[in-house]
Amino acid sequence: MNIPFTTIDALRRAAACAPKRTFVQFDGQSFSYEDTAVLAARWASRLHVAGVERGDRVALFLENSSAFVMAYLGAHLIGAIVVLVNTQYRQTELRHILSDSAAKVVIVGDQAHADLIHRSDAPGVVMFASEAVLEGAGDMPDWTHAPAPADLALIGYTSGTTGRSKGAMLTHANLMANSAAVTRAWSWTERDRLLLTLPLFHIHGLGVGLNGTLFATGTVDLRRGFDATDVLDTLARGEATMFFGVPTMYTRLIAEARRRRSEGRAVRVDGMRLFVSGSAPLSPQTFAEFEELFGHRILERYGMTETIMNLTNPYDGERRPGTVGMPFPGQEARVVDVRTRQPLPDGEIGEIQVRGPNVFAGYWRNPQATAEAFDANGWFNTGDLGWRSADGYFTITGRARELIISGGYNIYPREVEEVLLDHPAVAEVAVVGLPDAEFGEQVVAVVVPAMQTTDGLEQELIDWCRARLASYKKPRRVVFAAALPRNALGKVQKHVVQQQLRQVQPERTPQ
Repeated sequence: MNIPFTTIDALRRAAACAPKRTFVQFDGQSFSYEDTAVLAARWASRLHVAGVERGDRVALFLENSSAFVMAYLGAHLIGAIVVLVNTQYRQTELRHILSDSAAKVVIVGDQAHADLIHRSDAPGVVMFASEAVLEGAGDMPDWTHAPAPADLALIGYTSGTTGRSKGAMLTHANLMANSAAVTRAWSWTERDRLLLTLPLFHIHGLGVGLNGTLFATGTVDLRRGFDATDVLDTLARGEATMFFGVPTMYTRLIAEARRRRSEGRAVRVDGMRLFVSGSAPLSPQTFAEFEELFGHRILERYGMTETIMNLTNPYDGERRPGTVGMPFPGQEARVVDVRTRQPLPDGEIGEIQVRGPNVFAGYWRNPQATAEAFDANGWFNTGDLGWRSADGYFTITGRARELIISGGYNIYPREVEEVLLDHPAVAEVAVVGLPDAEFGEQVVAVVVPAMQTTDGLEQELIDWCRARLASYKKPRRVVFAAALPRNALGKVQKHVVQQQLRQVQPERTPQ
């Protein structure tokens, strides 16, 4: 077996060709591919005893851990479908996801999470991840009941940045096709060691980080979470070749590196070959600062729950700041007019559509949403706005739902945000549209200031935008906040920003 078509194919291949190679290192323990196969078999047996059968849903309400990895593969070994659950979710969100997916079993890491499940009144048997799975003699799995490529592997609920989450159905073929494309594009091999601090309940951490490592038969150094000091210490020791992060992680690494330099301490990452960023826009400023400090150009890519990875800057070639590159091998992308749905020429902004073997099978028990997500030729409507350069690089300008139409003009929030971020008094910003009786919508900027005093700053920022953008694009209001609402991966939840703003009546509207 040379090409794995399911996660279990990949595990079986790795356990056969590199049984003693470390697959997962976590919390001082190392698990070889052979160990992983045995532990996955124990999880499969335990789930079977709990009544889980092929096609049943098994929800993982777990922090990063070796148990997450083994339970994930154990569920797949008996043909079950894994449901990923954000550990920050509470009763309302848990009730929706667990009821919608009809999970038969929910695996938790501690009593606090078990109590949350019980209080949510959601269906499913609660099972603890720590119960006796590592005990007893082990045997290699019975591979005969492994899933087929077309079987569902995951239900990943969308991040909910624009409203209530939907369950995206990903097949084993989707996962492996994407892993094949990613490992090829990034020259990922069995010699690589990935330092993974992203949460496994998210498609970035699991679908790219863990599955990519499994496909490449490499090693993953899994951490409970991100800590800038710990990450830089690990990299300085030469214990990783790759790191995947989100923009907020990179800004914290930059801050930690600057602190060390101010103390006269060297910042070295000699063993690293690749830093990857995604899940939220990476600003050109962060890109430049990181290169200056670390000597590496971050590779920015673009993906989503429904498709895993879509676009990437090249491993060999120009990694262009502010862009997300070109389609992965075997995949397609194009830009279409948001109204006519016809393809647009290079340079014009429209909705990005993608097509390929990585694209999900549809939304769980939601045929209407599935039908609306695809066109007649199988192109998936990402809901993201962007444009393509003449030489093929895509640039994301925002979400289609976030497009602001004021006085008949289209305004792309990211364009305004990038101008505001160039002002030294702005640490973070989110630009949204709010209803306006005269213009239909007005541009409002929510700013996290980089200084304590904001006296006169509102008008100063509006003037700053007026001098650099068409007048209709400048904010009509600037609201100051201590922080922006974000999801688990640091993506700003603009629908929450809008809800908060609607509750605040402006005292005045600067011009």
